[in-house]
Amino acid sequence: MEQRHLGRTGLRVSRIGLGTLTWGRDTDEHDAAEQLKAFWEAGGTLVDTADVYGGGEAEYLLGQLVGGLVPRRDLVIATKAGSVADPYRRFDGSRGHLLAALDASLERLGTDHVDLWQIHAFDPVTPLDETLQALDLAVSSGRARYAGVSNFCGWQLAKAATWQLASPGVRTRLASTQMEYSLLQRGVEREVLPAALDLGVGLLPSSPLGRGVLTGKYRSGTPADSRGASELLAPFVEPYLDEPAGRVVDAVATAADGLATTPLQVALAWVRDRPGVVAPIVGARNARQLTEALSVEALSLPDEICQALDDVSAPVHRYPDQDWSTL
Repeated sequence: MEQRHLGRTGLRVSRIGLGTLTWGRDTDEHDAAEQLKAFWEAGGTLVDTADVYGGGEAEYLLGQLVGGLVPRRDLVIATKAGSVADPYRRFDGSRGHLLAALDASLERLGTDHVDLWQIHAFDPVTPLDETLQALDLAVSSGRARYAGVSNFCGWQLAKAATWQLASPGVRTRLASTQMEYSLLQRGVEREVLPAALDLGVGLLPSSPLGRGVLTGKYRSGTPADSRGASELLAPFVEPYLDEPAGRVVDAVATAADGLATTPLQVALAWVRDRPGVVAPIVGARNARQLTEALSVEALSLPDEICQALDDVSAPVHRYPDQDWSTL
């Protein structure tokens, strides 16, 4: 699998990442092992997790598999901290919480460092410089090799990345930002992606298949074994089952028919090759689904197909984020 630099750093990662959101909850140890082995054998290196996935079980499960099944040196392990199970405060970006969370993650993962440590979301009640100090301390102590953020809007990303570049002392530049990005969710193109491109921050798209909708499996109803049929995840899928999304899904299916491939591969290839994108993070229920996603490596979409998909899924740009050069 092709490797790409993560932002403006020397770290190289596979251009498809393996997500572990369901590990330890819907994905058991057997399925997780099969996925990790298939991913590694395909040349994949970037494995993304978080301290809250499965209540910590995703990290623990990954830690049990690394070393015995796949060599630690062959993986780029990325995790996140900052989300908390508190109804009154969803995110905690305080230095104390973040560093304690990192230590707990390292224990569950069974490693002395993670390759990429990410702030899971912006915390509006903690000063941003305090949050960023946690990244600096994690890297300077060797507990993390690189640092990034997740779910930061445009101004939040720009402020954080600029602070790390401009503040005095030894600071850790942001290597990445993880955001939802797909043909059904192109909101990052308004401000996040321009900021990332300008500041040398690599984009790691989550939900690159539109929460599974872009595979086309919901075109004739909700399959019984799908996320959309799950009580827990149905609200996650439902926003992408409206009529505008249906038009995009139909266009993806038409493109797939013309290219003799699958809607999954068309949707994934589109986002993988967008400007600024480093590696879409793909989550799968089993190794068979993951193998289909990984087979996208050989697919490059023709320019005409890309343009058609761009047109049918184009986000609305209004003041102040429209392209002023066209006015």
